[in-house]
Amino acid sequence: MTSHLRRYALFFMGGLFFCLGLVGVLLPILPTTPFMILAAMCFASSSPKFHQALLNNRWFGDDLRRWEVSHTMKRSTKKRATVVIVLSFSISVIVLWGELFLQGMLLVIAALLLFFLWRISEEQSD
Repeated sequence: MTSHLRRYALFFMGGLFFCLGLVGVLLPILPTTPFMILAAMCFASSSPKFHQALLNNRWFGDDLRRWEVSHTMKRSTKKRATVVIVLSFSISVIVLWGELFLQGMLLVIAALLLFFLWRISEEQSD
């Protein structure tokens, strides 16, 4: 009975992380990739069908497979993520013009995201 409960809990958590990842595509404060990685981990233990669907996704499947195998990212993926982070946070800072505390908070969050993003090991070329 406990294995079924664990499996359902992991499936629910995988669905939750997947939804948060989708919301993260639109909101700069929610990072998409970590939520998709967490969703893939949960689905790997609870639903091979959903796990495969994530790994076969045309937009982020390659990155998820690479992460599962080697915990690395391609430099081009890091560059794209950097552009998205800088653009989305810049727009948010402009929208919040005059709100110095919130602008500062956004800048700190963006800096932290970029710091951790660029600390991830890169895929080695053969």
